[in-house]
Amino acid sequence: MKEEEIHLGDIKRWLFGQTTPMFMVEVLIRTILIYLILLLVVRLMGKRMSGQITLTEMAVMITLGAIVSPVMQLPDRGILFGVIALGCALIFQRQINLWGFLSPKVEEITQGEITLVVKDGKLIVEELEKTALTRQQLYAMLREKKIYNLAEVDRAYLEACGILSVYTTHETKPGLPIYPEFDKQVQATQKDVEGDDKACCGCGNVQRVADGSIECNNCGASEWSKAYLSNNLINL
Repeated sequence: MKEEEIHLGDIKRWLFGQTTPMFMVEVLIRTILIYLILLLVVRLMGKRMSGQITLTEMAVMITLGAIVSPVMQLPDRGILFGVIALGCALIFQRQINLWGFLSPKVEEITQGEITLVVKDGKLIVEELEKTALTRQQLYAMLREKKIYNLAEVDRAYLEACGILSVYTTHETKPGLPIYPEFDKQVQATQKDVEGDDKACCGCGNVQRVADGSIECNNCGASEWSKAYLSNNLINL
């Protein structure tokens, strides 16, 4: 569009661009058709597309958005162009799933792998760094599962699709509290451990600390918190 053709008072251009008002009706029809075709394609891609999506599924969803947008809105693009592109995306996704089913290595490359992030009430710091998952993000996921103490967790796996699978322990032992510090009402329901046992703020390891400057035997951090007993029922 040339510069001299741009006028702030040109309301028609603001509303319809360089197209005619009749093209808005065509956009509506295009949108309905592409939407129905897109629903069919996503349905054929399998149930995983409607659940927690993997890396390849996320890439396909972004691709689908890029495919349908110009077809619905640009007058110089035919619907057939979008249908063919959607078909190619469908074939690609189904083929990737087939390769993953036949080869565990391909599945690991395309879908990602499971990561152990908590073991025996302690964070696996190295794995958190690899997955770019912060402690607070992990604690939020654990609190969502009604876990308020890291010692309650026997194993926590970060699945390839991004969800957290948690297996708790029935053993009562001291650990790092993961509820927000400002919530004194929750803190009042917890029983802290007497003596010099402290919980490492870096990984949740509990050890005897007479001086706060002592480094953690597990991760080397030197910041400590009170250790609280796990498996306490919280009734607020």
